[in-house]
Amino acid sequence: MAIAPGALVALNRAVAVAEIEGPELALRLVDELDLPRYHLFHAVRADLLRRLARHTAAATAYRQAIELCTNAREREFLEKQLASVSE
Repeated sequence: MAIAPGALVALNRAVAVAEIEGPELALRLVDELDLPRYHLFHAVRADLLRRLARHTAAATAYRQAIELCTNAREREFLEKQLASVSE
């Protein structure tokens, strides 16, 4: 962040924070970002919500990620993740 500050760097930092400090703190960091048209923002957010067992919110975020995703393989993965929280 010191070398190249920006929303994408902050999103990547939040992913690292999730691994070290846990998903709750990382979700707070993600929720401060403004990346509404970036599918990976929603995918990261969905994963953090899933890890916190907030399945309804995770499903909503996965749907947003799927809607914005243009890569077929990524979309397939996201659809599987959505199914895992929708059961």
